[in-house]
Amino acid sequence: MLAVAAALCTSAVTAENWKPLFNGKNLNGWSRVNGKANYTVRDGAIVGTSKSGTPNTFLRTDKNYGDFILEFEFKVDPKLNSGVQLRSQSLKNYRKGVVHGYQFEIDPSDRAWSGGIYDESRRGWLYPLTKNPAARKAFKQGEWNKVRIEAYGNSIRTWVNGVPCANLWDNMTPEGFIALQVHAVPKEDEGKEVAWRDIRICTDDVAANLTPTTAPEVNVIDNTLSEQEIADGWQLLFNGKDSTGWRGAKLDGFPQKGWVIEDGILKVMPADGGESTNGGDIVTTRTYKDFILSVDFKITEGANSGIKYFVDPSLNKGAGSAIGCEFQILDDLRHPDAKLGVKGNRKLGSLYDLIPAPEKKPFDINNFNTATVIVRGNHVEHWLNGEKLLEYERNNQEWDALVAYSKYRNWPNFGNWPQGYILLQDHGNEVWFKNIKIKEL
Repeated sequence: MLAVAAALCTSAVTAENWKPLFNGKNLNGWSRVNGKANYTVRDGAIVGTSKSGTPNTFLRTDKNYGDFILEFEFKVDPKLNSGVQLRSQSLKNYRKGVVHGYQFEIDPSDRAWSGGIYDESRRGWLYPLTKNPAARKAFKQGEWNKVRIEAYGNSIRTWVNGVPCANLWDNMTPEGFIALQVHAVPKEDEGKEVAWRDIRICTDDVAANLTPTTAPEVNVIDNTLSEQEIADGWQLLFNGKDSTGWRGAKLDGFPQKGWVIEDGILKVMPADGGESTNGGDIVTTRTYKDFILSVDFKITEGANSGIKYFVDPSLNKGAGSAIGCEFQILDDLRHPDAKLGVKGNRKLGSLYDLIPAPEKKPFDINNFNTATVIVRGNHVEHWLNGEKLLEYERNNQEWDALVAYSKYRNWPNFGNWPQGYILLQDHGNEVWFKNIKIKEL
């Protein structure tokens, strides 16, 4: 059905709107940049051949494009990674002219991320197909694959053989060239081929010919909501500019020290490593019941922090952190708390001191990571970078028994409260937060 839907939408673009980017005979209108891999024309297709000892090579259009619908077919050797650049640039003042920008991924490996979006020589993966696992089956090994790419405003969306793959919202580069990539290879993979044919573009009436997609949207514009997110009911909990919507967990206003907002990032500043001894925890100014909470965080080496929910700041008016269920944020390799608790239940992603997260989980200490907490009634889930870490049910006998053997046993009815505040923890280590969003269910 998806393939049929895409085909119907494709046919809506009238013949006069389409313009060929490749005449099927020669490479007029294209130029090779960066590397020395070879591009030739064979049987009406552009064929790129890998070459060792040279960096990624690109065959770029001489023209730039902003809003467009691009279609083409590709066929690739199973051992050769490739891609097609979109809205890309090669500037003398950026890494000596290296091609950079959005790339439609061509990935014949077992990973099967063809149709994902990579930011070449800039930010890396923007839309890996972990965001849309069903799309990994769209690519056909050893065959010609049909591609549709729609770039309009902040939206970039892709299809492979009629299957929706990526759905990205970003504004970093509104215009640039299109380019065909031959990836750098080791000596043993020299001579592998990737081919493209029937390359055509529509730049007229783009908005009227956009295709509906079922691919989940990923918004990579910091501290914003896309049109789709707004329509879906998401709300920003942090605007990237000031402390609106937050206060100290034990204060009427926002802490005067210990927290800094700069460059769109909410930072816990380093102190003595103590629990809530500097600026103190901060909480939302209202409570939440059923929700999906998404928070991007980055930790420094050896750091400890947390994201709490169902928080009741009135319970602990003394020293230490406010009380609530906690998505643990921790450098498992360097912080001593990782070795405490029971069976790793104080490690990253765990329900702190109650339920351990898996030992192996997707995490990069050098970059921002996304923590997600989903609450539907008594059912709660912890996710990290798109992977579910744990789930549990509260308000039952099993939950109460679990709490009875934890550090929370002395807090009445812990974790069973119908709603509570969202909290970001000050544990005396530098931790960064951004893109804090919530969708009430």
